[in-house]
Amino acid sequence: MTDTPQDALLELAAHSRRGFPNLVAARDRTERDLDDLRRRLSEVPRDESSAVVMMGSWGRRERTSGSDDDFLVLVDGEHRPDAEPRLERLETLLGLGEAKPGTQGIFGRQVFVGPMVRHIGLQDDTNANLTQRMLLLLESVPVVGRESYRRSLEQVVDGYLAGQAKDYRPPRFLLNDLIRYWRTICVDFAGKARAEEQKWGMRNAKLRLNRKLLFAGGLVPVLLCHLQRQDDQRAFLLDALQAPPTDRLAHAFLRYDAIDEGVRALGAYDRWIGLLDDAEIRAHLRGLTREAAVEDPRFRDVRRLAKEFEQGLLALLFETRLSPLAREFVVF
Repeated sequence: MTDTPQDALLELAAHSRRGFPNLVAARDRTERDLDDLRRRLSEVPRDESSAVVMMGSWGRRERTSGSDDDFLVLVDGEHRPDAEPRLERLETLLGLGEAKPGTQGIFGRQVFVGPMVRHIGLQDDTNANLTQRMLLLLESVPVVGRESYRRSLEQVVDGYLAGQAKDYRPPRFLLNDLIRYWRTICVDFAGKARAEEQKWGMRNAKLRLNRKLLFAGGLVPVLLCHLQRQDDQRAFLLDALQAPPTDRLAHAFLRYDAIDEGVRALGAYDRWIGLLDDAEIRAHLRGLTREAAVEDPRFRDVRRLAKEFEQGLLALLFETRLSPLAREFVVF
């Protein structure tokens, strides 16, 4: 087993009779689409301090036929109105038709790194700021402006580690904000369900699977900082967070001798990605209300996959050598 999470998903797949065909296909599709997008954006005017960054399924390398174009224009420094690329320059290249970014005001925006890092916590750390900062860490990939993207990522990690990192201890500031973000996702799900009954089925399914993957895929490398000296934690996190969340989790399952649990967990997640690639199933889940989902056979299948996925994650965190760390740092 390698010391880094890159390509760990393929290594774990070798232990599975079925492999992870849907995740592999989605990853291949993402890479092809990223190459195409880079060609289309190569001529768009851009400041040296700017990057166009894809998030969501792009950042997780899980693109399917129904994926959105969740993107940010990330600009190093403080707010300035003349930053390029302006959003209108991207209108014909990103977010067309069904691929338009989400409607919660998170994506399809210019975001300035100075305020993002300066406002960690307290009242100026809005829901949008927290979400954009966490998604930059957990599920992002640059299309253009790779150097600027890297500088921005380094500033966010530095903002969490400054004065907080200790030898062989998970960085609590980052860990607590990651947990806060996960709980915010859960609370916001309930708020959306109260405000809009439609789409409950899809939102609930993604909460159980995609969002839980996102949280666990960030939690594991933060906990694994206990293997690092303070001076090495920055490089360790930056390297780990550049791998897709499925690679981070697969690497942990391999490292902690939980191969069977990892195969079951990511096998269930793989089957979920296959369902997401089916337009009929996506439409069905989007149309499910909470009441209708109770007896819906397709949603029961989703719940079963989500349970398998969750049980594998719980086994990793509480039935392996990670258990003392999870018990000490995650709860309190």
